[in-house]
Amino acid sequence: MALLQRLGVWTLAQLRGWGHATLFFLDMLRAVPASLRRFGLVVAQVYAIGNRSLVIIMASGLAVGFVLALQMYYALVTYGATESLGLIVNLSLVRELGPVVAALLFAGRAGTSLTAEIGLMKAGEQIAAMELMAVDPKARVLAPRLIGGIFSMPLLAALFSTVGILGAWVVAVKLIGVDAGNFWSIMQTQVDVWRDVGNGLVKATVFGLICTVVALYQGYETEATPEGVAYATTRTVVISSLWILGSDFILTALMFSTP
Repeated sequence: MALLQRLGVWTLAQLRGWGHATLFFLDMLRAVPASLRRFGLVVAQVYAIGNRSLVIIMASGLAVGFVLALQMYYALVTYGATESLGLIVNLSLVRELGPVVAALLFAGRAGTSLTAEIGLMKAGEQIAAMELMAVDPKARVLAPRLIGGIFSMPLLAALFSTVGILGAWVVAVKLIGVDAGNFWSIMQTQVDVWRDVGNGLVKATVFGLICTVVALYQGYETEATPEGVAYATTRTVVISSLWILGSDFILTALMFSTP
């Protein structure tokens, strides 16, 4: 009986948390039109969230491209199918690795930054001061960051994939000796812009929404203490990563299940 009681309490707490998070998200969506009228705030957040993530995104994309080309070449050369190296690298990056790895890096870099920033504003009572002055913090602080995160994530994923493909070209063509014309031509003939690249960007947009909403919610609802902010940043990375991996499976099944 005690076990059932604890299970019921836990279930109600989870449902209450989900409902609160849903209302928080809807409040931010209602604040988006007002934030768009302050375009300078959105541009500043695109710079802070996207531009400052470029170094880790591009460095990681280059490293992934290097390793992917080597691994795929060693696998394909056994079957005499090295002419497909460019196609496999491209599809792996634009469909899967680009959006997912970039989103995980985005959660670790930009997500934690957003959570810490909002959490420190709450700890410093800046959020409360805005509310006392009849300024909606969701419209003034949260919504511009939401727009910036959603806009930045597809661009970062596209850069990740682009740099990864260039890195794979360097390894495959310059180091291993794969024919350069074959490496590029099979991409042009077999990769579909809308089905492959377009769906990858849709994935990245969804991941950007997930990461940004989780980061803002954790920062806004954190305890106004240093320990609370530190715990909130950890939750941001864990929850965002789990949501990214879970939603990636669902999106992949919906997008690529039919030829």
